[in-house]
Formats: sequence, structure tokens, C-alpha cells
Amino acid sequence: MKSDYLIILLFFLSLCSFSQVKTKFSKEEVITDLKTLQESLKDAHYNLYAYTSEQEFDAVYLEVKASVIKDSLNLLEATSIFQRLISVVNNGHTEIDFPGQSYGEYAYAGGTVFPLELAFEDDKSLVRKNFSDNHLIKIGSEILSINGIAISEVLSQIYPQISAERLYFKNAKLEMYSFPRLYWQVFGKQDDFELEIRSNKMVRKYSLKAVSLIEGYEMKRTEVLNAKKTLRFFEESAYLNPGDFGGEETKYREFIDSAFVKIKERKSKNLIVDLRNNRGGDNSFSDYLVSYFADKPFKWNSSFTLKSSKFLKEHVRVNNDTTDVYFQQILTHKSGEIYEYEFAAHPPKSIQKRFVGEVYVLVNRQSHSQAAVTAAQIQDYRFGTIVGEETGDYPSLYASQFQYVLSNTGIAVKVSKGYIVRVNGSTKEEGVIPDIFIKDHLLDEDDEILSGLLKRIDQKD
Repeated sequence: MKSDYLIILLFFLSLCSFSQVKTKFSKEEVITDLKTLQESLKDAHYNLYAYTSEQEFDAVYLEVKASVIKDSLNLLEATSIFQRLISVVNNGHTEIDFPGQSYGEYAYAGGTVFPLELAFEDDKSLVRKNFSDNHLIKIGSEILSINGIAISEVLSQIYPQISAERLYFKNAKLEMYSFPRLYWQVFGKQDDFELEIRSNKMVRKYSLKAVSLIEGYEMKRTEVLNAKKTLRFFEESAYLNPGDFGGEETKYREFIDSAFVKIKERKSKNLIVDLRNNRGGDNSFSDYLVSYFADKPFKWNSSFTLKSSKFLKEHVRVNNDTTDVYFQQILTHKSGEIYEYEFAAHPPKSIQKRFVGEVYVLVNRQSHSQAAVTAAQIQDYRFGTIVGEETGDYPSLYASQFQYVLSNTGIAVKVSKGYIVRVNGSTKEEGVIPDIFIKDHLLDEDDEILSGLLKRIDQKD
């Protein structure tokens, strides 16, 4: 069972990453890849200095390069080094993933982790899940320090491993990847933890043991990004979770088609679309969903521009179908040129198939990428009412990732080659702001957003 579980674990932790063969690298190999990373970001990123200055980026590069002093480095060390450079770009779609292969190897070797999973709300680090043997530590308690280090300092050492536009999104990603995993990445294996915890205005000290990574942690938890295709009914309201906007598109469309047939049969007055804890994906999926309650043709953006570059062109020639118009345009535009790529308007479904009642869309800080863009699209066209909390991702964002592998280490790098502007044209640096605000406290099993909305609907009726 351990073996089967770890195969699944590695699959999820290494999504969008290529598997490595080598796990040990010379200092020269790491520095060479670091230089490639620096140069590729400068050449291929749509706007490298949107959220950081050129001076800061160059200073961090020199600082990170100077930190490579060992003659031999392992995969985890190399990944962490490269993350420190790419994260200073402050762009959530320009990133290097959590080191899943290294984590899996640590798990196979009997690794242990910090026993508390955390949520980050209102500038506080709160206990979200307690996997320790001390049940006196209550869910929602505030962590003040770990092993004599203030939690603010602990987080400041973890943040350079996370790519995000702002602290709110960094914390959302930290919840997503999970604090015990990232704490291990930065601080290594630790067997004992001395904690200061505030609960009910009282500060107490606790001594905790690390828990087994597999049996004590991973096998007891679920991933934060856990959107699954679901259709349920609450009296006159239909609840639809479309899942992530990816996978087999034919199966996705079959699910959406069948869901709306059932919704029509039930004559539901309200439709609740859940885009929470959703990793996003491709607009061909989200547009198909929206077409079932849109009342006019629509687009998923007001502007979609791309930057061609020498590095991107070389990547496209090797990895993509150059007969496709999208990739042809990358090759035909001059390196460094920014150009607009037009998407045709998507038609709504016929009135016979379309849902025509009240539409509500649930979002939270874990509505990522295309999920946030879709929520903004629905809000801007007034196709529905947005309910929940502000999304972590911006709906106008640097995205349209492409991925390549550093030649020496085999570490995968994702870079934003495009810029998406939401339907209403706003480029304000904020997430999707709900029309009805309901906080998703601790991201736990208590579904404050859905239950709060259902209560409002009942009162309205």
C-alpha cells in the first residue's frame, strides 16, 4: 500500500514537471543552469519587471549565485536555489514547482514532517489540521513561534520558494502546497518542535514530535486543490462543481451536458457554480460551462497579448505544432515583439438548453488562474453573482505559461509569455472581489460560503 500511495503522491506533487534522472550536480552545472534561468527570463518573460525592478532582479541573481559554494549539490538544493531567483519576479505563473521528486525520495527513506497544517488569515498563522498526538491544540489556534523562531521569520524564509504577485497569494500557495512540506524544504528534517500557541487569548508552550510523512501526514489529509465534478440539489437550487478546467475535454463536456439536462428536468430556480479550490486550466473548458447560462455571445478576456522571443521560438520549433496558427504567429513575429491574439466570441447555448434562473458563483483564495478569470468574466458580463472571498490570483494577469527544462539539472521552469486583461478592461492589482463576501475560514469541512449563500437564498424566497 505504501508503494501504491507514493506513486500517487509523486504524481500529484510533480504535476507539470519532468522526471529527473540525475540527482547530484556539480557547482558548475548549477551555476550554468542558474545563468540560463536568468537569461531565459529576461528574454522570454512578457514583462519581467512588472512587479520587481531590474536592479532587484539582478541583485538577487548575484546573491543567489554567490550562495552556491558547495562543490556538489543535490536536486533539492538546486531546486531551492532556482526558486529563490524566479520568485523575485513576483509572478504566480512564472515558477518552479515544489520539489516533488525530492519529497518522494525523503518519504521512501522514512521521512517525518511538522505535524500541524496551517491556514493564513488576517495576518495570523492558524492551525488548520492537527496530526500530532497532542489533542489539546485546538483547530484555529494561532502559531506564534516554532523552535524559538517567530512565525513571521519562519515564513520570511519560506516565501522565497513561492512565486506569487503579493503576500495574500503567497499565503494561498503556501496553504496549497502545505506548510509541513515547505517547512521541510527550507528547514530540513527535524524530530522535535517547541511551539508557542495562542488560544482564547492565552499563550501556552507545547512540545511536539514530528510525524511520519506517509502514515502520519499524507495518508490523513486531502489536497487543498480538490475540485471534483459534482452535481447536487438543495430544494430549488442546483449545485454544480465543474472540476478543474482540464483533462479529457470530451468527458468534461459530457458531464456538463448531462448536468444541465438534469438541472432543466428539476426546474431549478437557482444555479450555484463552485469554482473554489480550483487549479484553473484552459478557456475551452470554462467557456463551454459559461455558455449554458450566458444570454449573449461572450469572450473570456478583453485583451490577450503575447510576446515572441528568441528563446520561445526555439522552444516552439522543438515542442509544438508549427502548422497551428497560434504557434505560427509566435514564429512570424519579431523577437521581443508584443502582439494581440484574437479569440472569437463564444455563443451561448440555445434557449431550450440554457439555464435561465439566478446564477451564483462561489470563489475563494484557492480559485486559481482560469478559475479566477472565469469568475471575473461572469461578473463583468453580469451572467451571475460572485460569492465568497477574494481570489488569490488576479483576473488580469501575466500567464499563458510555457515550460522548458534546464539542461544540466532537468528542473522544469514555467514562464509567462502572455498578458490577459479581464472582460471589463480593469488591470487593477487585485483578485476577483465577490459581490457577496463570505469568508472561507480555515478551508475546512465547515462550508461557510455555501451554507451562507443557501441561507441568503432561503431568506430571499
